[in-house]
Amino acid sequence: MSEENINNSQVEEQDLNELMKIRRAKLQELQEKGKDPFQIVKFDNRDNSKDIKEKFVDPVEGEEYEPMAVSIAGRLMSKRGHGKATFCDLQDMYGRIQIYVKLDEVGAEAYEEFKKYDLGDILGITGTVFKTHMGEISIKVKTIELLSKSLRPLPEKYHGLKDMDLRYRQRYVDLIVNSEVKDTFIARSKIITGIRSYLNSKGYLEVETPILNTIPGGAAARPFVTHHNTLDIDMYLRIAPELYLKRLIVGGFDKVYEMGRLFRNEGMDIKHNPEFTTFELYSAYEDYNDMMDLTEDLISTLAKDVCGDTKINYQGTDIDLTPPWKRITMIDAIKEVTGADFNTTNTDEEALALAKSIGVEIEGFPVRGHIINEVFEAKVEETLIQPTFIMDYPVEVSPLTKKKPSDPRLVERFELFIGGREYANAYSELNDPIDQQERFMMQMAEREAGNDEANMIDEDFVQALEYGMPPTGGLGVGVDRLIMLLTNSYSIRDVLLFPTMKPLA
Repeated sequence: MSEENINNSQVEEQDLNELMKIRRAKLQELQEKGKDPFQIVKFDNRDNSKDIKEKFVDPVEGEEYEPMAVSIAGRLMSKRGHGKATFCDLQDMYGRIQIYVKLDEVGAEAYEEFKKYDLGDILGITGTVFKTHMGEISIKVKTIELLSKSLRPLPEKYHGLKDMDLRYRQRYVDLIVNSEVKDTFIARSKIITGIRSYLNSKGYLEVETPILNTIPGGAAARPFVTHHNTLDIDMYLRIAPELYLKRLIVGGFDKVYEMGRLFRNEGMDIKHNPEFTTFELYSAYEDYNDMMDLTEDLISTLAKDVCGDTKINYQGTDIDLTPPWKRITMIDAIKEVTGADFNTTNTDEEALALAKSIGVEIEGFPVRGHIINEVFEAKVEETLIQPTFIMDYPVEVSPLTKKKPSDPRLVERFELFIGGREYANAYSELNDPIDQQERFMMQMAEREAGNDEANMIDEDFVQALEYGMPPTGGLGVGVDRLIMLLTNSYSIRDVLLFPTMKPLA
């Protein structure tokens, strides 16, 4: 920080401290008068700004008219004084509405107290609705009450709360001063409700499974580790609910889903946060083709409900979510973009040579399946702008998925890509306990070789499969990313109320 910025910061801090002293003095004065706002416990019979505006009817000239009486509470956001009358903006959850406070209407004592109110104070008012000469629906105040004192000033009107790091850390202020942020989270709630409503209508049962796991499973990811004192064992925050949900299919439920938080001890960027929201569902007697049909129907339905159309714009790119969506195998997608055909390779060495020929250097586990997946991620993923199902993944990167009968080197799996990002992952679920045990052993070998994201062996899950699990289709969707798409949000932090932040020193 430059010397000039340090000096400016010090001046701002001094100014802030002075303003806070003034506000505390006002509070003390109120308390000494027996008017402590923090003693008030409720404000009854509230209307809201949205309903007031929608219900207001202009009086018809010559007809008898009874002004609409209202009661509303909210935060004082602006004051424009005119001697014995003041126009203000009051903000509640639904927006802002203008209020008109006049000395003759509220009385001299109340008006004098009102003049001392600060921006940010929370008020309760009663009054009648009217329309100004400028055509703005407003409230003529009859009574006004201070419900809570704001002891810290809001950010200055024109500069606002611009620093993104500060906005994420102080989301409560961000919500007050940036109305579009509040709109995003209202949309988030609508999307989550819409997902639940859609799945419930399709006969899925919402369930809850453990967040604390003794074995991290269901995904390739690094877990958070904690310790249970009573049992004296290490436990893991779940990286996926998959293995528990499939136990429920074994138990006889035909259709189940869970919406909730997952935790992965990995990197952070515009697409990743250590804790995030997904939903996973499983449907007996279905396969990954059925999951594709459900996915495109669900997301296109949400787009129509939230955005009004299946044609949307995300960060300057037009995206058409109208079904049907493109479906292509991973190997064919690589061939379409690069010209390289991995169907011509049969050995690890041949696959490695083909990858190098198109400029992809392979690190980690140079086996054919991993090589194909890495080439896809390096060359193809970012090109998938319109919704595309990438199908038939290598068995090495899909330890919980059924093999394709036509080529056991591949599995019946898809991922959905939109705008170059992955949004969904789905399988025809592996239900062969012998094959599952072998896949777990392969994963353990990778783990012992240094891949700390490889699956551990879950013996109880294998035992569950031995009782018999019907053919099953499974799907997982990243809810936060979906919300980013449907709200045109740049970063995952923009759709999380309280994203993970490093504490300030």
